[in-house]
Amino acid sequence: MEAVRFHFKSIKMKIKILFAIAAVALIAAYAYSPILETAPAPRPKEFHDYWYNSEAELTSYRLEQARYGELRNGEAALVFVTEHFSKNKQVKADNPGKGDYSVLKLNMEKKFTTGIYPYSMLLSSFVPVDDTKAHATKVTTTVQEWCGHVFAQINNRGGKYKVESRSYFESEGDQDFSLKQTWLEDELWAKIRLNPELLPTGEQEAIPALFYTRLLHKELKPYKAIFTKKDLGDGTTAYTVRYPELDRELTIRYGNAFPHPIESWEETYKDGWGDKAKMLTTKATKIKTLKLDYWKRNSNADGHFREELGLGNGN
Repeated sequence: MEAVRFHFKSIKMKIKILFAIAAVALIAAYAYSPILETAPAPRPKEFHDYWYNSEAELTSYRLEQARYGELRNGEAALVFVTEHFSKNKQVKADNPGKGDYSVLKLNMEKKFTTGIYPYSMLLSSFVPVDDTKAHATKVTTTVQEWCGHVFAQINNRGGKYKVESRSYFESEGDQDFSLKQTWLEDELWAKIRLNPELLPTGEQEAIPALFYTRLLHKELKPYKAIFTKKDLGDGTTAYTVRYPELDRELTIRYGNAFPHPIESWEETYKDGWGDKAKMLTTKATKIKTLKLDYWKRNSNADGHFREELGLGNGN
């Protein structure tokens, strides 16, 4: 009987050990961050003065958006701001603690109308400030129009991208899958602002913009991409990403001098369905930039800031 009891206790102990090992592995995978544990390289004073002054950078753009084989007039905005980010939860840290880190967040907004119904699109990307080798920690996007809305999120965990995709289309539905870690087109905007010298060049793989893959119903996966830079001789550089398989090209024009502002961008691909399908170029041209603590400007009296940015009251 004693031998049976000892054997039973031994089994219980082994089970506890296995559960403990599994729990540690799960926590390690959940807490994984692309952030290096070493001290970050010091940033110039102008960097801290610009990005850590309790304000966001708001830039408005005139938008010509390709949709259903036609160009639509609209508005776009890029909102850049630094935030404390939770290493474990991969969300904005309410009470920053040990292990949390600083990200440069981009909120990209597009609004335009197709015939009778409007489109509203928002992309958020979160790129580590101090680890120049790290890919974006997280990217999310939503697209809403009168037919319904779609959502996608990419989390950088455990050396892979964990993807959640939700759609009102039956063929796309609810999907959860993983992708290998590679360049994300949606992280390039923040990478430009942090240090354009570190942008990828040459032939590499990249995951195209979530806006594009959702609007065109393209498979979300890495594609061969060709990255090039061209100094335009007017104080700006054109940075281009071309996807041969998709016959698509994105060019972002940014300032060579700090803080490397995004002056404009163009995106060319075949848009529309059936007889209306044609190569079209979406264009966004800068209107104005403001540095502002916009989260405090929510009174009706603050509407003049939208007028300064050249944005409509309905957007």
